[in-house]
Amino acid sequence: MDLLSGFYNAHELLLAEVGINALLTLSMYVTLNCGLLTLANVGFMAIGGYAAVLLSGNTHVPFVVALTAGSVLAAIVAIPVGLPVLRLRGIFLAIATIGFGQVVVAALLNLPITGEGQGLTNANADLSPLPAFISLAVVLFALWRVMGSRLGQAWAAIREDEVAAAANGIDVARYRLLAFVLGALIAGFAGGLDAHLNFFIDPSEFQFTRVTQVLVFAVFGGTSSVLGPLLGAAILTALPEFIRFAQDYRDALDGLVLLLVIVFRPQGLVGRRRVGGGLLRWRRGARGAPA
Repeated sequence: MDLLSGFYNAHELLLAEVGINALLTLSMYVTLNCGLLTLANVGFMAIGGYAAVLLSGNTHVPFVVALTAGSVLAAIVAIPVGLPVLRLRGIFLAIATIGFGQVVVAALLNLPITGEGQGLTNANADLSPLPAFISLAVVLFALWRVMGSRLGQAWAAIREDEVAAAANGIDVARYRLLAFVLGALIAGFAGGLDAHLNFFIDPSEFQFTRVTQVLVFAVFGGTSSVLGPLLGAAILTALPEFIRFAQDYRDALDGLVLLLVIVFRPQGLVGRRRVGGGLLRWRRGARGAPA
């Protein structure tokens, strides 16, 4: 017990970062399961984080209220962003959503309310990883249930063949927007937790480097199961801490990991090769038969 207590006390911040990165990766897992390669998650994370700090600092509302409000704001912003952007496909969608993230960072750097380039101080910071891990457990369970529901089956059908999905009565645009908004909600929630963890928040935390890290986490762990993003985020967040010499080469390490996984195990560590069947399962669910 003393050993575990000592490890916990020495690595509280690292454990909290693992939980937050896992939540952020799960937000990408949602959109990838609908066939959307969107890289806007870090932008929504920034919105949720800054909103939570501003509410907590200026209105002194409880942390839970500020966290919820920041998450909802990120989801609301996702609606007008998603309506035009989700008409794009593939690399064009990825580029457009990267652009959205850069717009968010530029706004944070120039708006007086966000401290411009100086960032914001969070006087109510708490290093405890418990909020992150409790939230992670809830989100994992919720997504596990959603992916097995008719909604998850519709997303799988769209991912496999959206033309066939539309021909079978699935409202592709509505389901894609729903995945995008849900991903933004989870990312905003992760941003609020991240802001609460640190005594200081600034735009440098939401640059393109973090976007690529989240993509690496998702690809490394695999996106065919909710456990994949969790494992990918946990290993790659903790690895530089335990291999001290690698901390200065984290970006290069992430790039190498991404390359090796794509070449040798494209389905990820705990993933499995998708063999179709999403549309068939949705049809069965629509008829009321066991999916």
